[in-house]
Amino acid sequence: MRALVNGEAYELKQDDHSLLGLLRELGVDPERVAVLVNDEVVTGAARRTRVVLTDDRVEILAFAGGG
Repeated sequence: MRALVNGEAYELKQDDHSLLGLLRELGVDPERVAVLVNDEVVTGAARRTRVVLTDDRVEILAFAGGG
């Protein structure tokens, strides 16, 4: 399965093609990021069931503090 993750081609390695599975595969804490798939925000609960399809565009945005 191939997707575009943060603008770069990425081949999913695991059999779990859920968005949550992708985040885990990338070592990303799902509680600390916002995720968009094809320009749609995917909330925490939906990440378990949202399947990443071939050529989906996934953007992972990390929260940054500042002041």
